[in-house]
Amino acid sequence: MTHTNDTQSCRLYLITPPRLDPAGFADTLKAALDAGDVASLQLRLKTEEGETAPDDTLRRAAEILMPLAHAREVAFLINDSPEIAREMGADGVHVGQEDTPYAEARKILGPDAIVGVTCHNSRHLAMEAGEAGADYVAFGAFHPTDTKVTHSRAEPELLTWWSQLFEVPCVAIGGITADNAPPLIEAGADFLAVSSGVWAHEQGPAEAVRLFNRLMGR
Repeated sequence: MTHTNDTQSCRLYLITPPRLDPAGFADTLKAALDAGDVASLQLRLKTEEGETAPDDTLRRAAEILMPLAHAREVAFLINDSPEIAREMGADGVHVGQEDTPYAEARKILGPDAIVGVTCHNSRHLAMEAGEAGADYVAFGAFHPTDTKVTHSRAEPELLTWWSQLFEVPCVAIGGITADNAPPLIEAGADFLAVSSGVWAHEQGPAEAVRLFNRLMGR
């Protein structure tokens, strides 16, 4: 994951719906990934109570979905489960501030894996993560989201500040849709992390991916 400053460099970072049947979701995923450029897919499965899904649920989903991503040269990350990411041969992991600490995730996965860190709207947390060696920092939420309880609201100028000062890529996350994405792309986001903005799009996920790619100048 590399960081450049022109708007064309922004890429799509898909996050799975929090609950899915992997076999049933496979065709939807294929259609979305085939519709345009997607940099990465994060497997983020939750229980009804909002906890990370059981390990066996993650394993089964990774077994079915990861090959579809890899066949299309899309990086496959697992949310908050570095052990499962290592076991399944995923490309990396995404950790939040309440999850496995960055250093521990890095130790489990080794130097070559992608480890990204949620930094909410905090410049301090982002600088700490960047200095520690995170492969990207994620800022948000930029908009209200129905996929998780958000603890912070971030403003687009945070992306501009980061992208002008630091080499580490930044990901914008939280309630992002094709309608509200342009200011985030212009502000300097390297990646837009999108979940329901693609899967729940009224014209279908494939059309949503095409729309995002057009906005990103691809």
